[in-house]
Amino acid sequence: MKRLIALMALAACALAAPPEPKSSGMDAARLARIPVRMKSLVDGGTLPGAVTLVARHGAIVRLDAVGYQNLEDRKPMRTDSIFQIMSMTKPITAVGIMMLMEDGRLALSDPVEKYLPEFRQLRSDYRPITIRDLLTHTAGVNTPEIARNIMSTLDLTLAEAVSYYAQAPLDFEPGSRWNYSNPGFAVLGRIIEVVSRRPYERFIDERILKPLGMRDSFFFPPANKTGRIAMVYALENTGLRRAGSEIFGGAPDQFRKGAKYPCPECGLYSTATDVFAFLQTMLNGGTYNGQRLLSRQSVDVMTMLHTGDLKAGFTPGLGWGLGWGVVREPLGTLELRSLGTFGHGGAFGTEGWVDPKRDLIQVLMMGKSGGSAPEERNAFFTLSASAVID
Repeated sequence: MKRLIALMALAACALAAPPEPKSSGMDAARLARIPVRMKSLVDGGTLPGAVTLVARHGAIVRLDAVGYQNLEDRKPMRTDSIFQIMSMTKPITAVGIMMLMEDGRLALSDPVEKYLPEFRQLRSDYRPITIRDLLTHTAGVNTPEIARNIMSTLDLTLAEAVSYYAQAPLDFEPGSRWNYSNPGFAVLGRIIEVVSRRPYERFIDERILKPLGMRDSFFFPPANKTGRIAMVYALENTGLRRAGSEIFGGAPDQFRKGAKYPCPECGLYSTATDVFAFLQTMLNGGTYNGQRLLSRQSVDVMTMLHTGDLKAGFTPGLGWGLGWGVVREPLGTLELRSLGTFGHGGAFGTEGWVDPKRDLIQVLMMGKSGGSAPEERNAFFTLSASAVID
């Protein structure tokens, strides 16, 4: 009996083990360079720690953790460390909107004021804002100082926060320009609440996180998970410093204690493997492990270019879909991404990208505020993409 149990355990381990990189069309030696390079950045004092994940043909082929999730205690980073993924929350909010569209509860062309009457006062001489405008960051909703305060203190309800956003004049005629808008995605979260008749965070948990098995993803950390949450650091002239209450989400070691605001634009905590599950759902055309969130048609609409010739995105060659950045021209391929690759990043250096042409997913997780972490990002994305051999 003991021998049988041992054989069963070995078989389970074999099933759980990642496939050989070569069988997934990846060069193992090149993939092995990723943790080496990331550790060199940790050793150089510019990166506290990171988790990197590469997946191809639906399977994780490389998952590594380097450095520390807490520098002060020298607590090692783990592959299941939990990060504040910040604006990577936006595509999840966008999927929530698309699910309600597929439920027949709203249309992307609907004016926002249909669900939130307080936005009627914003019309002036402009056409009404639509849900699509919000999803593409072309609505003109932008109140940076108010938004920064709300996203840092988290002391308002979502309804209260959105009521403030509704009082500010629009920056421009909806649809005429692109301007990245955190308040716009807060408004989308409030629409989810009004249409679904349940709190935004509960809708996301019940309709997206639980069906996909994203067990380590949440808006308000439970006590039994805080020990795995990576701290956030700012790089200064003297080195890395633990970030305090000045950053979005408040002091990272307070774990949003007492917070009310779920932050549909930046509120989610998650792990590399949970993010993979979400991205793989998109790559699969809306389904994952037998759970269908969206139709392939909706995924196609979300990940196509919606901003045309507008200057959109923070990187040359990038355009915007519905909640996603989309590589639209060769300048966007300098990190070896194919045209049509889509993804999103977060304020603390996390990023996740899907390359449908290569059937490739890349996830980078870290806690580093105050910039886009170009050295870490460029190293990871070019090393992982260059490992594709067929």
